[in-house]
Amino acid sequence: MDRLTRHELKTDKFVEEVGQTVHFLEEHRQAIIRYGSIALAVLILAAAGYAYSRAKKAERQTALGAVLEIYNAPVIDPPPAEFKAFRTEQEKNDAIVKACNDLIRKYPGSDEAAIATYLLGTNAADQGDLAAAERYLKEAAEKASHEYATLAQFALAQLYIAQGKTADGEKLLRGLMEKPSVLVTKDQAALALAQLLAKSRPDEARKLVTPLQNKPGAVGRTAITLLAELNRKPGS
Repeated sequence: MDRLTRHELKTDKFVEEVGQTVHFLEEHRQAIIRYGSIALAVLILAAAGYAYSRAKKAERQTALGAVLEIYNAPVIDPPPAEFKAFRTEQEKNDAIVKACNDLIRKYPGSDEAAIATYLLGTNAADQGDLAAAERYLKEAAEKASHEYATLAQFALAQLYIAQGKTADGEKLLRGLMEKPSVLVTKDQAALALAQLLAKSRPDEARKLVTPLQNKPGAVGRTAITLLAELNRKPGS
């Protein structure tokens, strides 16, 4: 069985979430006049709670950034002083596991914790521990919001396909086509499904790929390459 790599299971398309400015006093001016100081106190508490929530989110994202720095650090011996690096793969693996678990324990139930769980899954796959990879990716898919859940589902589909569980992989990819996200688009899921079906159901794979060949960027280039492979006669 081929060993899965970080490149196969991870994506660089982490999307920043943009918060909206809430003007509590302006929005609720009539309520303040109508209900007096009690209503005003409630609104002030609500504003304070919103500010606290934003601060905690920024804190979680900073923690996740530190985890990603470890995850993406190279292995160089001796490590340079200019950037984060590790002497050995084992040293890096230990650091990834510790950093991810620390974040999960500190911020349980958050998207950042779900992403850390996803990273534990991709790292386990990279280490050849496919059972642990499946467990972590399933957990991330179940606990994350839709955007990040699709990322875990896509990685889990690839894991199943690598293990020969093609029916499970196909089911996940079809689900992603029906409910895609910014991180895993319908086109990406369709290309992955076409690659899975290329040998067993080439006509269906061709139908999936043909509309994508005129798409710009990587999707179009991948579709053209895959379509050429599908149209190539056996033995040619």
